[in-house]
Amino acid sequence: MPRPRSEMRRYILDAALRLFAHHGFKGASLQDIAAEVPCSKASLLYHFAEKEAILTELLTPPAEGLCALNGELDALEGPRAVEPAVTGYVGLALLFHLELKIIFAELPQMLGHPALAVIPPAVDRLADALAGRSREPGALVSARMVIGGVAVAVAGGVDVPPDVMREELVRGALRTLGHPHS
Repeated sequence: MPRPRSEMRRYILDAALRLFAHHGFKGASLQDIAAEVPCSKASLLYHFAEKEAILTELLTPPAEGLCALNGELDALEGPRAVEPAVTGYVGLALLFHLELKIIFAELPQMLGHPALAVIPPAVDRLADALAGRSREPGALVSARMVIGGVAVAVAGGVDVPPDVMREELVRGALRTLGHPHS
């Protein structure tokens, strides 16, 4: 019995996410994705015109999540923004850990992807919140260290339970930023 179209799209996206995270975007073919689902390549192309369309659909939610987090952080002044920025960013990184792995695997090409065009300015806004809106060099550098460190830790597949990972990422990020963990 054929699967409903929306369910098939989800199967395709889930398979593509796993394959792109494991083999890279360039290393996974449409045929690989179809075989993983399983479906025919023609069926896959019925749902997505090209491999790039699959990637766009996979990368749009993390970019939207970062923009939404920044919207929440905009209302917070100075140091009051730090802890919500850390916990929000860690949550996003954990939720989208495979997408981060895809982005980091082919970083220069990925940052040029249209779905990720919002990322550089969104990262700047997040860094501002992480720095507690400070312009001091130490705060700015620490904020960028947290952004990179959290992303690398979750994309690297550290083998710890998710709740432990979340707690340690928040604790380490706050420590890096010079803020006590509440």
